[in-house]
Amino acid sequence: MSDPSSLKFIDCNAFIGRPTVRSHWQPASAADLVCEMDRAGIARTLVWHIAQHDASPLLGNDLLCEAIAPHRHRLIPCWSILPAQTGELGDLDAWFERVGAAGVKVFRAWPARGRYLLRRETIGNILAMMIERRIPLIYTLTNEADWRDLYDLLRDFPDLRVILNYTSCWSADRYFRPIVEAYSHVCVEISAYFPPGGIESFVKTYGPWHMLFGTGFPTAYHGAMMLMVAHADIPFEAKQAIASGNIERLLKEVQL
Repeated sequence: MSDPSSLKFIDCNAFIGRPTVRSHWQPASAADLVCEMDRAGIARTLVWHIAQHDASPLLGNDLLCEAIAPHRHRLIPCWSILPAQTGELGDLDAWFERVGAAGVKVFRAWPARGRYLLRRETIGNILAMMIERRIPLIYTLTNEADWRDLYDLLRDFPDLRVILNYTSCWSADRYFRPIVEAYSHVCVEISAYFPPGGIESFVKTYGPWHMLFGTGFPTAYHGAMMLMVAHADIPFEAKQAIASGNIERLLKEVQL
């Protein structure tokens, strides 16, 4: 049996920056994040900026790239998207060129905060370009999003690569397992996935290829989910796929 301590971890869910409203968690800078990654033993992190959610998606994108510039070998930026109709993105081909130049490999969407609907009519042109370039979309399931919206989105864009994020600390398997069965490019990020034996049951049914390690830092410590993966009753190869192998594959497939 391989030693769990030899696992390589890539965190698919962490953010930096200070929220507009004081929260119970301690805000983290890019340097803080890297320091905690070193302490926990995490190789790299997909990171976003809280301003993408709390203030302006595009301002948050710029703040993110500025903040992580000294740590680009460890931190992978996630940009937020908006509908093109209001002209904020400018020419989409040129915008995607900036995406590539910034080293962005994954997008996020905050439709409720941005006052738009994540639908074919509003953002279908961007989603089509994402599919062509194999760019994943992190879809956050909170009070701002609805499972019905996700089902509708995937019905219209079945080839879209989607990473489900914050699926709920209460088991959401009855929501996401049908999606995983129906759409081969859907993965579940596990930072809020706590049902006892949940990882084992999911891997037994679907294999490890649709599950990604994430922590939710700084709202949660790195170690909890690292232990969940390291001590899951699954083969070491499955643990490594969840810990980093699956996201490394997705990132390598991006064409920018």
